[in-house]
Amino acid sequence: MLAEWRPAAGQRAESWQWLPTGSDFGEIDRAAADSRGLWLLDAQGEVQAHLPGRFATLDLRLSKGRLTLATVDTSTGRPMLINLNREDLSFGNPLYLPATNYKIESLCLYRDEALNLFVFLLGEEGMGEQWLAASNQHLLDSGLPVRRLSMPPESEFCAVDDQQHLLFVNEESVGVWAYGAHPEAELSRTPIDMVAPFGAIAGNAAGLSSIPGALLVLDAKTARLHRYQQTDGGWSALPSIVLHGLEEPERISSRLTATGVDVLLVNDGDVALHVGQWQWQPEPPATPTTLPVLLPRVHTDPVPTTGDAADDPAIWIHTAQPELSRVLGTDKRAGLGVYDLQGKELQFLAAGRLNNVDLRYGFTFAGHTVDLAVASNRDENSLHLFAIDPSSGELTDIGQIPTSLNDIYGLCMSQSPEGELYAIPNDKDGRFQQYRITAETDQIRGELVREFATQTQPEGCVADDQRQTLFIGEEDVAVWALDAGPDAPTTLHKVVGIGGLVKADIEGLAFYQHPEHPYLVISSQGNDSFVVFDGEAPYALRGAFRIGLNAERGIDGVSETDGLEVSSHDLGGPWSRGLVVLQDGRKRMPEGHQNYKYVAWQDVAEALNLD
Repeated sequence: MLAEWRPAAGQRAESWQWLPTGSDFGEIDRAAADSRGLWLLDAQGEVQAHLPGRFATLDLRLSKGRLTLATVDTSTGRPMLINLNREDLSFGNPLYLPATNYKIESLCLYRDEALNLFVFLLGEEGMGEQWLAASNQHLLDSGLPVRRLSMPPESEFCAVDDQQHLLFVNEESVGVWAYGAHPEAELSRTPIDMVAPFGAIAGNAAGLSSIPGALLVLDAKTARLHRYQQTDGGWSALPSIVLHGLEEPERISSRLTATGVDVLLVNDGDVALHVGQWQWQPEPPATPTTLPVLLPRVHTDPVPTTGDAADDPAIWIHTAQPELSRVLGTDKRAGLGVYDLQGKELQFLAAGRLNNVDLRYGFTFAGHTVDLAVASNRDENSLHLFAIDPSSGELTDIGQIPTSLNDIYGLCMSQSPEGELYAIPNDKDGRFQQYRITAETDQIRGELVREFATQTQPEGCVADDQRQTLFIGEEDVAVWALDAGPDAPTTLHKVVGIGGLVKADIEGLAFYQHPEHPYLVISSQGNDSFVVFDGEAPYALRGAFRIGLNAERGIDGVSETDGLEVSSHDLGGPWSRGLVVLQDGRKRMPEGHQNYKYVAWQDVAEALNLD
């Protein structure tokens, strides 16, 4: 089954990679990295292309006639990526990443659903990084750091499954782990298999190779190859294979063919490779749902506090000069930020733990007409009110209204056809209260006009003032609709339940206000997406989208979104059909305090074919 194979040029490379089957790259069949360069060889071991240098470790990706190789230049300790052109087998200009403060034991490439190319760097002492290296099939002028990774110690090998967005890492004396590879994935891990007595690996976990739906793991001490098939419920082990004639196989590359799986194996310290094929066709699991990936055009300055701090935005429209409109965003540990349409922070009001915020226009206060923003204040279980100057957009704290809620959480506002303003907060126990907000001179009052409840924890809510409908989100159950009027029945009508494109938790809700084509937008936090429904019964599903990174502008994607807001107003430029503002729960590229991302509604409408 295994045959010894020696390249004609006598390379002493430890790092080898197959090219994918049917790669159409001339005669090139495999690649290698060693102390004399990068080598591209045919099946007989004859050199087809060579880049002189001193290199160690290797990975590659092929896409649209361009082969990208990633390695480490051992003369400088810097990771390097370079393209090989199919037409003349010439190398392009290399991309060098900065030198690390640790020795890179292994690197792995990963291509996401938007065809961005990333490289993972691993050090043996538990250090790791993820970098963006290419976008739109082109290497960047300089790499962008995405996130730091806390890897296990004794990690010398990695592999990536692009389709399932998984990064596999060995921990030599412990086992093999799977991490989320996507740049917006949380840093959590799932065990694939453990070293005995806790698993089936008798010696140690060494080289890894991923093929769609399966993982190959070398046990160097016992010279066995372990095979794992991905299932809907996790990973199942298939019978391992004894590697006869190999003493300490540490490195492996594999690829699928029409008849089985090709493997390249390298014995520790051995010049020769061992090549073979197993008549095995893994059954790949269902491919994750592919949603349109839209790009943010702007991101705001970060919120002041660390950790999970940013939460919910609102959009204030400057009616005379729309380009001077503002975005309000809560820092649920510190207060309320105010940003312009370029994302620059203009104000920060240190008002305490403000969770959700909403606003309405035309409120009479202290003899003046102002616009009114209301936030849920978790320090005081109160409604915290802010006057907005209609001409400047400047916010002023004008006080609080107490509520009888024990743990105030979400909040939204509504306005009646007669112009009355209502604030509708909710409690984590499911209770909603509706307050009519009035003012006599500079004295603010809040009159409780009705109450209702969901059975479990809610947060997001939004009102359609034109149709006097209130939408509320019960996080692990459904989105409900009811009449927004203060005297109306509180019967809840289901808009959509958990399932399909909507994954728990249901977080923020927003409403695209349009007289003929309104839309309800839901933050489906469970799969980092945003689902769009018609804004009127029967609330037909119109589609869903995700927000990916914008390499050109250096803006990361969006995940773990708590709150969002949508405006249908023409704010000029890219916002001519409206603006979407999204809280980003994981700030990446580079990592830092959370912020808010701006997306053009035009992009949403085009992606989902909306009116």
